[in-house]
Amino acid sequence: MSDYKCAIIGVGQNRARGLAAAYTHISRGELVAVSARTDEVREAFAAEYSVPSHFADYQEMFEKARPDVVHVNTPPDVRLDIMVAAQEAGIPALIVEKPLAIQGEDYREIQQFAADASLKVCINHQLHFHPRRVELQDHVANGEIGEIRFIDASCGMNLAYQGTHTLQAIGAFHPDPPTSVFGQVSGSEGLSDPRGKKHLAPDSTLAILNFADGVQATLQSGETAPKVGRETINTHKRIAVHGTRGYVHWTMWGWEIGIDGKTTSGSHEYPDEDILGQAGMTEAMFAWLEDDTQTHPLNLDSALTDFNTVLGIYTSALEHRVVDLPLTPSDGLFEALRRRLG
Repeated sequence: MSDYKCAIIGVGQNRARGLAAAYTHISRGELVAVSARTDEVREAFAAEYSVPSHFADYQEMFEKARPDVVHVNTPPDVRLDIMVAAQEAGIPALIVEKPLAIQGEDYREIQQFAADASLKVCINHQLHFHPRRVELQDHVANGEIGEIRFIDASCGMNLAYQGTHTLQAIGAFHPDPPTSVFGQVSGSEGLSDPRGKKHLAPDSTLAILNFADGVQATLQSGETAPKVGRETINTHKRIAVHGTRGYVHWTMWGWEIGIDGKTTSGSHEYPDEDILGQAGMTEAMFAWLEDDTQTHPLNLDSALTDFNTVLGIYTSALEHRVVDLPLTPSDGLFEALRRRLG
């Protein structure tokens, strides 16, 4: 028997297959249940991954399967409902797909929930645990590139789809939160929801983040971001960290390290890295369940800090000013963006 029983809510044609496949690399957990509203979808998924039970209602799954860790693979607008239900059902932990929220109203509701919840929650930013990313993060944390001076990060999709991945990457290399942000956005297509996924955000974003120690970071998201991957739009995530002695640069398909004038580089296959990152992220949740001092690096408080920066970018773009962080967001940010961007 495995140490932990695990489950997935939402098993359509999306991240669910990566979540399930990662269990071939997870030693202490077993996927025992899944839930989805469509009978054919969940039955086929359960059969494909040899999951012993499946449910139409995730609350019934909570009651009957009693999982320890639940992957929440749903649109953003139901995240809080599931957190509340899990807390009430006594579920110990959730691993929630990004983005955590969409705008100020749901952000504040989740922030209020987090203040009193005993439920352990982390956000599925599995890139933090990619073996190559871990290696580069260690180089920087160990001071091998000297003192950090500047960070440049970008992604091909909008802030809701990939921007929080990129913000989390900045935080992985420079753990202190930003103190202010200056942002610009453009394009209103991403503020509509034709596919029902609810990953709403302006099409393109450019932001400058300032930190208390004098470090600056730039964030580009969307169609203006550098093209560093393969053909599809989701393959262009990257981050470069520059220090007094050198730099590290990671993309979805390669890496480069320059220290004291000596440069090394190489390539990797993102899918191979990703399944190991997913497994590492899940194992880190097991460690947190066993020891409260082993806080998951992708915990809910950290994700709330990152999303507060997103809200700061929107506010800065609307009000044409530098915004101090943390920010108390206004209501109706998206309505204001739609009016402004047309």
